[in-house]
Amino acid sequence: MEKLDRIYDGLLVLKFKGGDHKAIGILIKRHQKRLLSQAHWYTRDAEKAKDIVQDSWIKAMRKIHRLKDPNSFGSWMMTIVTRQSLDLLKKEQIELGRKKEIRRSGVLAVSQTGNDQRTQLISKLKLAIEELRTDHQLVLRLFYLQEYSLKEISEILKISPGTVKSRLYHAREKLKTVLK
Repeated sequence: MEKLDRIYDGLLVLKFKGGDHKAIGILIKRHQKRLLSQAHWYTRDAEKAKDIVQDSWIKAMRKIHRLKDPNSFGSWMMTIVTRQSLDLLKKEQIELGRKKEIRRSGVLAVSQTGNDQRTQLISKLKLAIEELRTDHQLVLRLFYLQEYSLKEISEILKISPGTVKSRLYHAREKLKTVLK
């Protein structure tokens, strides 16, 4: 997120804390799509993702007074959604009596008729990403698709910035070897 977006979020958070309940509606409109995408990435189920995000908003409203830096609202919400998603997955795994294994989506079928090298490369990349460990997939997603900084990713995942760098490095190296 850009600096102005963060400042605007911070202003909305302060307005909400001050009693302006319309501010939360604006925050929801600004972040809902991104949060749904994050929850769906974990669950691969649109209904579960909606439930997670709704529960996350409720949890956030209860704990918003604890938010020290109102400008970090976006990454704070992403952390809540990520944690809620992981909690749901753990609960499902326990109920099913499985070992800890996060579900991964099936490989998307990509038509490879003809000699379209770009299509083949994209398909190969998707396959390679699916083969990465979940923690590597997650940092790639947050860094490249969600465009979070290393510091923000470390806050979202509650790991050190050095660990984020390491996971990004190892994920890139594995992708390089697969794509060669």
